[in-house]
Amino acid sequence: MLQIRCKNNNVTRSFPEGSTLLDVYQAFADEISLPYPVVSAKVNNVSQGLKFRLFQNRDVEFLDAREGSGHRVYVRSLSFVLYKATQDLFPGSKLFIEHSLCRGYYCNFKKRNNEPLTDDDVARIKARMQEIVDLDMPFRRTESTTEEAVRVFTDRGFSDKVKLLETSGQVYSDYYMLGDTVDYYYGPLVPSAGYLKVWALERFEEGLLLRVPDWNNPLQLAEKVEQPKTFEMFAEKTHWDIIMRLSNAGDVNKAVMRGHASELIQVSEALQEKKIVQIAEEIDSRFHREHDPVRLVLITGPSSSGKTTFCKRLSVQLLACGLRPVSFSTDDYFVNRVDTPRLPNGDYDFDNIETVDYHLLEDHLTRLMKGERVEVPEYNFVTGKREYNGKKLKLAGDTVLIIEGIHALNPLLTKRIADSLKYKIYISALTSVSLDDHNWIPTRDNRLLRRIIRDYNKGAFTARQTIAQWKNVLQAEDQWIFPYQETADVMFNSALNIEFAVLRTHAEIILTSVPRNCPEYSEAHRLLKFIRYFIPISDKEIPPTSIMREFVGGSSFKY
Repeated sequence: MLQIRCKNNNVTRSFPEGSTLLDVYQAFADEISLPYPVVSAKVNNVSQGLKFRLFQNRDVEFLDAREGSGHRVYVRSLSFVLYKATQDLFPGSKLFIEHSLCRGYYCNFKKRNNEPLTDDDVARIKARMQEIVDLDMPFRRTESTTEEAVRVFTDRGFSDKVKLLETSGQVYSDYYMLGDTVDYYYGPLVPSAGYLKVWALERFEEGLLLRVPDWNNPLQLAEKVEQPKTFEMFAEKTHWDIIMRLSNAGDVNKAVMRGHASELIQVSEALQEKKIVQIAEEIDSRFHREHDPVRLVLITGPSSSGKTTFCKRLSVQLLACGLRPVSFSTDDYFVNRVDTPRLPNGDYDFDNIETVDYHLLEDHLTRLMKGERVEVPEYNFVTGKREYNGKKLKLAGDTVLIIEGIHALNPLLTKRIADSLKYKIYISALTSVSLDDHNWIPTRDNRLLRRIIRDYNKGAFTARQTIAQWKNVLQAEDQWIFPYQETADVMFNSALNIEFAVLRTHAEIILTSVPRNCPEYSEAHRLLKFIRYFIPISDKEIPPTSIMREFVGGSSFKY
């Protein structure tokens, strides 16, 4: 008999060898106080599906769809149901699950004959999905040698999965069946389609929007948020993926194996520089217009988006346009630490807008716009106090002021300054290369990897500490940053197609340092699993001005 400890109630019980997690859950169900249906579990801090069998003593924690692992299991399973429905109704069609959008997932759907998607098509797909859910069709996992999995997907014409598995270096691989439909997913699924009660499907642009449960209440749909500018950025990225022939991880790996890593880096960096030049030229054009010339550039983005390096590169391009950029951070307007708001657990809430003395900041900006000289503060992060050290600013005739910070687009900071005088920029790792057509990598994972590496290299935090803080970071972004991203005049995508291949060389050893017996190991294990799909690339050819240098080190900019 096995000894299984349920971490939800800290009770240990005996079970026969080979018991599934579902068997264990049924024995504990009446004692576990989860308010929503269980969809997956962690076994010794590693995410597993409920059909996972136990053959040794283990700690088990059951999860609903509010927890990150559980939510991913739910969405992954729902994606398979969508894919099966499209194949049942439109044999030979192609489904690309591309990006998180509007609090759902945008899917590009191509019929075999390239006919346009119609409302009737969407209604039929939705009805077939509901049939699959109502039938409670089981998901079946098969573990095989990677060679056998490659043969299975080769026979079905899945070149994206073939390239991924051929370059993964794995001896064994899992694939899944739903009825007679086969697919590959890099993480577990729910036991059967009947678990998927909350979802919706609607037409969006020329594709589909798969809507999923709310993170905080999985019994209701996440509220849809319109994101036209974000979608435009995705379309631009897809356009360049087609040109560069880099649609997925397998494409990147194959290119690296052919010796094209240097070229991929150069082209990716050139595309970013081209975009920065375009932004600088647009600012220059608005600066020189006769009425309401732009004098204030506001730059914001979530954690580890590359705001600081972007700001410096933009400044260089503005100088090349004949403008004189002067920049400072909203961080210098932090209130004294004793006045900083606190989180419910008593920790300082450094992401709260009330952390910034926005009244003083707005007053200074207004006076600068009028041509006055202003003494601006500098924040001493050691003492936790705002200081005045004689730093004075006055805007000359060719000066443009650049403000960078997580609250830069919050209207509280600049409500007394006319919008016509402002140029607003939102920067983030907006896209990531997908593993294959149905396995996207959340962009927040891109930023988390960047942050783990930077924190570790600076000696600020261990990987475990960074992961532990990440949930609070994301909650702050949802509250203080994302609501304003669509108000930007332009969006800048700081992600690179080859980024995960470069980050792997830095992140792998850092992530392996996270102890197996701590909750953060779950995230470390998951991050390691997907970055190991990428053939590592040395960062030696990453330019010293690259945004990536802000995280991996070696930047020529001073921070």
